[in-house]
This record gives sequence, structure tokens and C-alpha cells, in this order.
Amino acid sequence: MTFRFIPLLGVSLLGLAAGVTSALAAADEKLKSAAEQEKAPLIETLRDMVMIESGSSDVEGLKRMADFTEGRLRALGAATERRKTTAGAGADMVIATFKGTGTRKLMLIAHMDTVYQRAVLASEPYRVDGNRIYGPGIADDKGGIAVVLHALKMLKDAGWQDYARLTVAFNPDEEVGSIGSGEIIAELADQHDVVLSCEPTAASPPAKNDSLLLGASGTATGIMKVKGRAAHAGAAPDRGRNALIELSHQLLQTQDIAKSIPGTQLNWTTAKAGTVRNQIPEDAEAGADIRLTLPDGIAKLQAALDEKIKNRLVPDTETTVKIVAGRPPFVASERGRALAEMGQAIYAEIDRKLDITEITGGATDAGYANRSGKAVVVESFGLAGFGYHARDEFIDTNSIVPRLYLMSRMLIEQGKKK
Repeated sequence: MTFRFIPLLGVSLLGLAAGVTSALAAADEKLKSAAEQEKAPLIETLRDMVMIESGSSDVEGLKRMADFTEGRLRALGAATERRKTTAGAGADMVIATFKGTGTRKLMLIAHMDTVYQRAVLASEPYRVDGNRIYGPGIADDKGGIAVVLHALKMLKDAGWQDYARLTVAFNPDEEVGSIGSGEIIAELADQHDVVLSCEPTAASPPAKNDSLLLGASGTATGIMKVKGRAAHAGAAPDRGRNALIELSHQLLQTQDIAKSIPGTQLNWTTAKAGTVRNQIPEDAEAGADIRLTLPDGIAKLQAALDEKIKNRLVPDTETTVKIVAGRPPFVASERGRALAEMGQAIYAEIDRKLDITEITGGATDAGYANRSGKAVVVESFGLAGFGYHARDEFIDTNSIVPRLYLMSRMLIEQGKKK
């Protein structure tokens, strides 16, 4: 489900966008040529990274990804550090810092982990088919890392240093909620003026054009537990209180509860009950995937669930529901919208159309970066692709030059601001 809660802005901001379009009318031919020259090297980088299997729980693979990206960032002139995540598998973040001669503090984020398990390359190998390149994690998010590395290579070659500090942060646990890196990302983002997050943009089909993203749902986990009473399922079932039956009742009566609370979405996705066939189960539990676009969404959903579960089907059972907050929602500020509109003007320089996507049901680390509102944050500076988290994930090579041009031009323009 796609939520759309971000209102269009007034005439003043539209006027700003028109001014940006006018100011950025002519393409930077040297930068465009550099992007074209970086296309082939970027594809090689992609292949190297895809061949490193780096699922969120694969500490060895994530170490190889960290070694690879840290080495590339050092070669570009960055001071680097490996920072331990605070929870999860225990893999390292890679944080790189460039010192410039300007006044602005800029930050780029992407993630090294994928949803795929080790040995996935045996069944889903790296392969090229026309303008598509397939491979596990190639779009989400190794394409984003490649854009960062090669845009910075272009800017280094051009001698660009118009920033006070440029920070790159690659984390190893985005696909499991950034449970060990989210707070680090939020802390770093608050020290910067602008954060560009490099998740992929959707390729054609289904998308008509590349885009930038201004909003993404936050996440939470719902846990429903039912306590009943065990009994012999054959000899004395009536002496029991069937927790499985009560859980089923509660799931059915709460399945649509989020529809009455704007900005929330709840889907029950897991369940378990009982241990043996011939015993009335005394315990049952279910889990829910929850998505939110409002800061108070968890509180409202919790209150509605607590009220609903008072209605029991099986007497003498007890049902509880707990919501555990995950990644915060991402809703860009007006400054973020203006930055995305600058991206549209940059794309227009090379005769490409760039869409602005208001919000998606997915969740991203832009939520952590944007949590305090101190930095201007925009999402989806990665490559165009599709098939994320599924078989046949791919990137569209036609997006490489435009995305490199967009990233490098955007950094140049942001560095100029005071």
C-alpha cells in the first residue's frame, strides 16, 4: 500500500523551483563526459561487489564488503574508520571523511548488506542481458554504493573540494532495520547540512522515469500473545482453553484495525501455537509487520488494539499485544522538497525527466537521518533497478550516466550554498 500524506507546497516554493530550473539550464559538458567515462568502471565495481555475498547475518561477507569499500574510499583520499554496530550480527560500519575548503557539511549513506542468503549466486548468478545487469543486491543497494564511489571519483578528478566536510557512511544491517547502526546514522546526520541517501530508484517497468523519494514508512513489530489452558485433546478437551482458537479470533477482528488510523498499516504475518497434536494449546503467538508515517502512529494503534482485544471468543483466556518500534518514518521537509526539485532541474540539463515520489511503504535509513530535522534529507540517489528482495534483481545500465551526473552536480550545487 502507498500512503500519500505530504501536501503540495505553496506558490513561494514553486517559484523557487522555477528559479532553480532557470539557473541550471545548461549541462556541464565536462561532468557529463566524465560520467560517460565512468560507466564502464562502475559496472566493473558492481560486478566485484555482487560477487561478494553479504547477507545481513553473513559477518564474513560483510567484512569483505567493508574491506572493499574502505579501500576504495581511502584511494579517493578519505580518512576511514570501522565502527562496530551496537546490535545484530556484529559487523562493522565503514565511515569515511573528506576534508575540503568550503563551508558546507555533506553526507552520503548507503548499505552493504542484502536480504540474500549465502550461496545464492549459485542459483542467481551475475549476468548481463542487454541494458539489464542481474545479481543479488545489485540494485539494493550495491548500485547505491557504486554511485557514491564513482561520483566521488569524478569530483576528485575535477579537483572539487567545495565543502567543509564530506562524510560517507556504509552500514551492514539496513535490511534488518539498521538495529545496530540507526542511532549512529542519526547522530552523524545531525552534524551535517545535507544527507543524500542512495537507495535505488525504480526502473522501467514499472516506473516511467527515474525519481527521488520524499517519504518512506517507519517500521514496527506487533506481537500478540494468548494465554489459555492445556488439556487432553481427546479425553477432556472441554477442560482446556484453546489459545489457538482465541488467537485466530483476535487476528480476524484486528486485521483491518489500521484502516481507521490514517498513517498506519498492520499485517499479521507469523503465527505459532501448540507443541503436540493431542494437547489443547495453552499458548499462542502471532507477529505483525507494521508501517507508519506519523510519529504518534504507534500510540494510536496500540490504544486501538488494546480496546479491540477485550472482546474474547474463548472464556478464561488472556490476550496481550505489544508494539516494538523500529526504524522511524521519513517525511522530507520543505527544504528536502526544494532539493528534490533541484534534482529535477539537473536532470533537465541532460534532457531527462526526473519524477518526485511522495512516499512509499518501504522503509529506509533516511528515517534515521531525518529524525531530528536538522539536516536536509532526500532519498533514492542510487541506480534504477527492480526485483529487490526477489529473484532476478537487476539494474538498468541506461541509468548509470544520469545518476552519476545527478549525484555529482547535486554535491557541487550544495557545496556552493552558504
